[in-house]
Amino acid sequence: MEHRQKPQAMPQMRQRQMARRRRTVRRQRLRRSETDTESTGEIMRIGNLTQTVWKRSVKKQLHKRREAFLTEPLNGERCSAMKVDAQTSVVVAANASANGNTAKTAVYAAIHAVNDLACRGADPAGIRLQCFLPEAMTEEQFRDLIGEAEAFCEEHDLELINVAAETSPAVRQIFVQAGAVGIGKNGVLPLGGASKGDEIVLCGSVGLEGALRILEEQEEELSQRFVPAFLRQTKALKRELCPLDALKVAVPYVRAMQQIGSGGILAALWELSEAAGTGFQVAMEQMTICQETVEICEYYRLNPYQMTSAGAVLIVTNEAQQLLHLLEKEGVRAARLGMIHDGNARVITSGEEVRYLDRPAADELARWMAEHVTDK
Repeated sequence: MEHRQKPQAMPQMRQRQMARRRRTVRRQRLRRSETDTESTGEIMRIGNLTQTVWKRSVKKQLHKRREAFLTEPLNGERCSAMKVDAQTSVVVAANASANGNTAKTAVYAAIHAVNDLACRGADPAGIRLQCFLPEAMTEEQFRDLIGEAEAFCEEHDLELINVAAETSPAVRQIFVQAGAVGIGKNGVLPLGGASKGDEIVLCGSVGLEGALRILEEQEEELSQRFVPAFLRQTKALKRELCPLDALKVAVPYVRAMQQIGSGGILAALWELSEAAGTGFQVAMEQMTICQETVEICEYYRLNPYQMTSAGAVLIVTNEAQQLLHLLEKEGVRAARLGMIHDGNARVITSGEEVRYLDRPAADELARWMAEHVTDK
């Protein structure tokens, strides 16, 4: 008697093989995220490119051709600026992305993009969205995604210029890229504007964006751990993620600004000092962090100092007291962290303990997403 294989056996086998391969690649990336030793033939770690990889595979291949572009290609630079006439005004653009399974995914991409513009001294004017959607997504879910983005734009007087979207078998989560554009009326603030003797001020709270996104992705689980009042308090903190007015009034006091993105405040400190070719000394106990962020990060064993923090901005200034007073009047959290100094030493103190910042680690939210969300 002829034995025939069941028609569905082979597809199921291929699916299992592909699933094993995805898990293997994910484990390799998570292990590699602890180091910065990639060679050109290895799978790259989760999160931002390391400085080594960026210099080796990007910077060496770039050549400046047009003087109209004002921003330098730097690993931590998320904006570009172009002079369009003889006046001081420039057009500034920024791109940012976010992934997740909630209707607010596009909003987080937009928040990152417009805050990055503000950190270069520009007034954000509009946003364009490019959305890649998983195959299982419904039109109702997509409509909610765009509705949340439009509500964000209305709140901050921004134009949602256009939306492009496609369903793709290449993604298992919503993936949104936001392109923001604005005008810098007095040129553009450089990322590498810090110099010896300048002070470093933190505007906002460390790790807050990451904690909010985890809550939105895993609210059912977290509701078993925390009381409803705690969850309501945490959600209310979302108002702190887009401090455009505060950043605008701070510009006259600023030498350089950098929003805390992938890799957290430690990565942002590295980006600022790397761009300026300086060192720094900051006090960890001065870094403002909400108790809600601490609780959620402790529950999942995450380091909030290595977690993306949209709306939290590092500001380099030589007028820290005046700036702190101004930010306080604007109703935002702010604290002086330390100073810029010559040399390459990047020092972080915690009481009597002294440590040296080596390289930025992979982002904790990205690691959490890989472990908890991508298999939904």
